[in-house]
Amino acid sequence: MSAEAAGPRPENRPPGRTTVGVPRESGAGERRVALVPKVVEKLVSRGVEIVVESGAGLGALIPDEVYIEAGATVGDPWACDVVVKVAPPTAEEIGRLRSGASYIGFLAPLTSPETVEALRGAGVSGFAMEAVPRISRAQSMDALSSQANVAGYKAVLLAAERSTRFFPMLTTAAGTVKPAQALILGVGVAGLQALATAKRLGARTTGYDVRPEVADQVRSLGAQWLDLGIEAVGEGGYARELTEEERAEQQARLEEAITGFDVVITTANVPGRTAPTLVTAKAVEGMRPGSVVVDMAGESGGNCALTEPGEVVVKHDVTIASPLNLPATMPEHASELYSRNVSSLLELMLDDEGALAPDFGDEVLAKSCVTRREGDA
Repeated sequence: MSAEAAGPRPENRPPGRTTVGVPRESGAGERRVALVPKVVEKLVSRGVEIVVESGAGLGALIPDEVYIEAGATVGDPWACDVVVKVAPPTAEEIGRLRSGASYIGFLAPLTSPETVEALRGAGVSGFAMEAVPRISRAQSMDALSSQANVAGYKAVLLAAERSTRFFPMLTTAAGTVKPAQALILGVGVAGLQALATAKRLGARTTGYDVRPEVADQVRSLGAQWLDLGIEAVGEGGYARELTEEERAEQQARLEEAITGFDVVITTANVPGRTAPTLVTAKAVEGMRPGSVVVDMAGESGGNCALTEPGEVVVKHDVTIASPLNLPATMPEHASELYSRNVSSLLELMLDDEGALAPDFGDEVLAKSCVTRREGDA
């Protein structure tokens, strides 16, 4: 390996200059990369050194040479001041981080506290992308939203592929085919993108959520609003968990409503908890043969009672798909969006000379930091 490709050695590094490492993702099926070359160029222009592990971008179809052209070097990313990743680090990866380093990426702090504890034990400051507060100033850092947009879009394409019916209305010499009826359950970022995508494909769309304030957003996309008379507004833009009585009432009303739809896409999640059941076995049984359910909540248990996370099954002649990690199936644009989120958070941690100087009086950094190394203010 050439001296250029080996990455900066600590003794040769300019004083105060921050190094940022971009490892190759190790998770099965994970094709995203934490920084793309366009963002690397921007960070390099700020005086940051970027070290990319060989092959880090191949899943997103970005060869090492493009990173080098953007100003990065290819070498060991784990020795850097800051390491940026997509998926949570494994125990082995945490062991490769140097004490005093910072880590930025998804960390699942609510469901994987052992990862946070391992970072703390390694003397690493961990910044969880999913913990970035949902405030106006932090919108550019909101990785949950950027990746949910990708997932919502792809979920509709999967539904269209599995459906036995056209999405749009078609008028032919043989007669007119009615458009598909699509119901989106849970209209956060993923749900709104799913509604918009299904509408663009020609389906008649309907949205449902327990937060009544999103009804206007649903209608603004040309979709109908399904009003079941149940409200459960929570904190931070999320829905709160329903009471047992509310859950039973919701299921009963949804069972009746769902039977009139050709496609149902579910997106409902409560952070840190098992996904609520929205589509019961009885509801699936009542759907027309050939209908499709795409359950986007499979990673937290699923919104459909018949879901098998990560699998596509057919029950009562209805196809139920529960894809995992949908953003990884569109790695180019998903990486581009995630990279912007990461760089926005990283730049907030840098001073005017490009040195790492996080101000934990800043709400964004304070809330996204889930473990802090000794010495940080």
